[in-house]
Amino acid sequence: MTDAISSILSQIRSHEMRTQGALGNVGAAGDAAPSNAVGGVQPAASNFQQTLSNAIDGVSKAQNDAGALQQAFEIGDPRADLARVMVAMQHSQVAFKAAVEVRNRLVQAYQEVMNMPI
Repeated sequence: MTDAISSILSQIRSHEMRTQGALGNVGAAGDAAPSNAVGGVQPAASNFQQTLSNAIDGVSKAQNDAGALQQAFEIGDPRADLARVMVAMQHSQVAFKAAVEVRNRLVQAYQEVMNMPI
């Protein structure tokens, strides 16, 4: 189970790196730099928040794409063959399960921190 979570987290990190690479160095221009950034470096909390938000958006996009492809197959679109529909549905299902596992781990970690003696 730990290997699966590590794999998911590495995929999230690589997705974040690709996203940052595609956007370029926006923070250097000052246009999109957050007001709470110190010396051009964002706090870890907002990086985590952005990474988690990107991951959730990716799961949502995968589910929407699979639904659209399924609907196209049902109406007889020749570009939507059964194999593509099944792969897209499996991809969205795996992404959702991974997101649920990450959420479960976060809740478990939060509960452990809250139960720590002060």
